[in-house]
Amino acid sequence: MTANKKVTIIEYPKCSTCRNTVKWLKGKGYEVESRHIVEETPTADELERLIALSGQDMKKFFNTSGEVYRELGLKDKLPGMSDEEKRELLASHGMLIKRPIVTDGKQVTIGFKPEQFEEAWGGHE
Repeated sequence: MTANKKVTIIEYPKCSTCRNTVKWLKGKGYEVESRHIVEETPTADELERLIALSGQDMKKFFNTSGEVYRELGLKDKLPGMSDEEKRELLASHGMLIKRPIVTDGKQVTIGFKPEQFEEAWGGHE
């Protein structure tokens, strides 16, 4: 077992999925550094790195079930926006970002699905 497995979780503390994620990670022996997604929203540059490390399409980073997403009518607007515009938009409002985002600086996961987490974060014993 490696000493001090450390990850950063970018989360909204009131979100039950985020709380479950922290619990899961701590249960696997991770030291979890928590970052409030609204108070410390990732910058556009940081999002660019996170998106690249995740290997996911940028649209996976949008909280499509969130109130802000609906209020801004993004379902119709996103297809016509450039990647840079999308990153700037995500960086402008933490509640637009799907959460939680977990990273150790080498890989990134978005959201919480136990089977996905087992694959990404479970095999580090």
